[in-house]
Amino acid sequence: MATYDLIIRGGTIVDGTGQMRFTGDVAVKDGLIAQVGAVQGDAAEEIDATGLIVTPGFVDIHTHYDGQATWDAEMAPSSWHGVTTVVMGNCGVGFAPAKPDRHEWLIQLMEGVEDIPGTALAEGITWEWETFPEYLDALEKLPRTVDIGTHVPHGAVRAYVLGDREEPGAVPTEEDVRQMAQIVEEGVRAGALGFSTSRTVLHKDINGVLVPGTTATAEELIEIGRAMGRAGHGVFEMASDLRREWNEFEWMGALSRETGLPVTFAALQSIAKELPLDEQIATMRAENDNGANIVAQIALRGNGIVMAWQGTVHPFVYRPSWQAIKDLPWAELKAKLLDPAFKAQLLGEANDYTGAPEDILTVVMVITQGWLMQYEMDPDFDYEPTDAETVQARAQAAGVDPQEYAYDLMCRDEGRGFIYLPILNYADRNLDFLHALQHAEDTVNSLSDGGAHCGTICDAASPTFMLQHWVRDRKRGDRISLENAIKRQCQDTARLYGLEDRGVIAPGYLADLNLIDFDRLKLGKPWLAFDLPAGCKRLLQKADGYVATIKNGVVTFRNGEWTGAAPGGLIRGPQRVELLEAAE
Repeated sequence: MATYDLIIRGGTIVDGTGQMRFTGDVAVKDGLIAQVGAVQGDAAEEIDATGLIVTPGFVDIHTHYDGQATWDAEMAPSSWHGVTTVVMGNCGVGFAPAKPDRHEWLIQLMEGVEDIPGTALAEGITWEWETFPEYLDALEKLPRTVDIGTHVPHGAVRAYVLGDREEPGAVPTEEDVRQMAQIVEEGVRAGALGFSTSRTVLHKDINGVLVPGTTATAEELIEIGRAMGRAGHGVFEMASDLRREWNEFEWMGALSRETGLPVTFAALQSIAKELPLDEQIATMRAENDNGANIVAQIALRGNGIVMAWQGTVHPFVYRPSWQAIKDLPWAELKAKLLDPAFKAQLLGEANDYTGAPEDILTVVMVITQGWLMQYEMDPDFDYEPTDAETVQARAQAAGVDPQEYAYDLMCRDEGRGFIYLPILNYADRNLDFLHALQHAEDTVNSLSDGGAHCGTICDAASPTFMLQHWVRDRKRGDRISLENAIKRQCQDTARLYGLEDRGVIAPGYLADLNLIDFDRLKLGKPWLAFDLPAGCKRLLQKADGYVATIKNGVVTFRNGEWTGAAPGGLIRGPQRVELLEAAE
């Protein structure tokens, strides 16, 4: 009988702790790492990792697979990018608890906030639960390529307690707040990793109504945080516009100090946020200097919209001619778009902003007229583009009007061309401040939104981008070390949520691993697939260079292709690790 189940031989091990890489072997037995170094003995399977880097599986703490996780074992696109653990239920949206008469309401909330097609959610979700513990039980039934953990989402909790009273500005009674806190405590005790809420005007349901948490008081949020404190664990996660009069950092700091639990928020340079990114970080640090534990979730690149004719938005969505044809089948729609007469008609029109949301009209204007902020997505697109790559600059070089250039750009490849609009984190056209935050202990890499924004964003590829751009290829500024990059996407993200059994290559840890051909690592061009339930769309992006991804000692992906194995499951609460002594 073989000594081990799997031995990875001769790879360059980057162990997730930030320590220097080294060459060695990794032995796996019973789903755990059994030995690291010079491994003697044999195994049922051996993989030659000569010339490859061996890393822990990536831990992505900001995803929205809440519906997809109930029907999909592959968990793409995150699983295509070396991710072996995801945390979902972010931004206050999710599907539990859920009374039967609120199913459609929750779907409309998720569709509006996270751009996940409601038809796909209605088709795919079977609603085998009402309470949050029952939702966890339902999630536990389906094996997957990755482990999943989740927050208790504020929107679902408020809808469950307030029912038809839930609307913007609704003020819950003391009894309402007590019930909400009880539901959160029950969910955390059943295995939720925390609680999430949203307080930004960018988050609305499909009808344009603000999400429930936007108008919640600090008292309501603190009482819910205390419920997690009683349960003894959990992360309080929030997306917010951080308006000055709200004093968000004051109550976040007070909650963290009282409960001893971490509070984490989406730290972004955004036109919707009153506080600039550097002020967000400075204010957070002032609270942390006073004993708080607030952690900033930062994105790895400019959070942007990928615009296309078949996407959710593009520069011409408010032209009358587009509105007249937008619901046609794609074959007919494409024929219209490629018709010179139709093109001339549409380009000759002004935008009609009737019905456009007034509170985000600035964003709408950037989408429809922001040629200086939009970029042509070449096959080898650099997500830190220069002024010379804007639609405005390239149109000028080609001697055409920017709107015509944008129109023709999206008509390329049979109507499958893309325009990139980084509306967050890229106002000054560089990522230098994000580079500085990559070396901070009070920030964590996050905000991939895996599984969400199906027609606008594909940042589930963030771990690949981190290695390709930040470590290897960055041209416009300093890079980061491979060791730091892996630590930030493995140990740091895992430990924030108490997942101490993963994110490190050492005996006793979960055998969640990636074998990567670093020189060959490369993001592919995004594409729109129509493979969600009911044939709904999602924006996808693959990568070359992942030789193998391993979950619990089982190879789940070889050279980017799913093996069919699904050894992942549900995470219930914090996880500990029993360190093993390395064999002699």
